[in-house]
Amino acid sequence: MNAQSSLDAKILEDVADALIFSDRAGVIVRWNRASSILFGFSAEETVGRNLDIIIPDHLRAAHWKGFHAAVTAGTMKLAGRPTLTRALHKSGRKLYIEMTFALVRGIDDEVLGSVAMARDVTERVERERAAKAHAAAPQNT
Repeated sequence: MNAQSSLDAKILEDVADALIFSDRAGVIVRWNRASSILFGFSAEETVGRNLDIIIPDHLRAAHWKGFHAAVTAGTMKLAGRPTLTRALHKSGRKLYIEMTFALVRGIDDEVLGSVAMARDVTERVERERAAKAHAAAPQNT
C-alpha cells in the first residue's frame, strides 16, 4: 500500500460520520469505525453482507428499487442531498439517520457501487416531534 492510499484509508476510517461502500449488488465492501458505533455491527459482521442488515423491512423494497435504478442509470435523485430516513441498529432499535449518497465510478466511468455517509439524528427528530406535539396539544389555562 502506498503512502497516499494508506492516508486515504486512515481518513475514511477516522471520519466522524458512518461511511458505507457497497458494490453494484448492494454487498457491503467498506464499513468504517463510525458505522460500527452508529449501527452496532463490527466491520467483520457486515463486510460481505447485504445492506438489508441496516434497512428496516418496510423500507427495503423502495430502497432496492432506487438502488438498482441508480446503479443501472448511473445517476441518483438524491446524490449529495441529505435525506432523513430510518435504519436498524444491531439491537433491533430503529434509528433516524441523515444520509447522503453518491455513486462511485471506476477509471472507465463504470459504476462500481454506492457510498453513503450517515449520522444519527434520532434525538433531534424525537425532540422536534415532542415539541410539535406539545405545541399542538390544547393548553389548559
